[in-house]
Amino acid sequence: METYTAMREDRQMLIITHISQLLDLITGLGGFIVPLILWATQKEKVIGMDEHGKMVMNFQISLFIYSILCIPLIFLFGIGFLLLGIIWIFGIIMPIINAVNASNGEPCNYPLSIEIIK
Repeated sequence: METYTAMREDRQMLIITHISQLLDLITGLGGFIVPLILWATQKEKVIGMDEHGKMVMNFQISLFIYSILCIPLIFLFGIGFLLLGIIWIFGIIMPIINAVNASNGEPCNYPLSIEIIK
């Protein structure tokens, strides 16, 4: 006998998922691990969590890829430092903007995010 649980609307959980990316500033990897755990455990319980979780994971993976690509640019031209600064600022601003959008029930968007998880 299968049991079905009704999905609930929980904007606070969506907000926490977006804001938890800022743990990168404190722990280094927490901004990837915590949203991953929230998405994996809540995607079938919270309305919109699957969509938001995929966006957050794609954004985090994209930031990592862009950061890795900056390393040769540091050694070759020195411009990699500037690009890493832009990536760092982008990684702080976008989760905050999208947390506000999630709290207002508006659609979220992470520009320049590579859609790896579909």
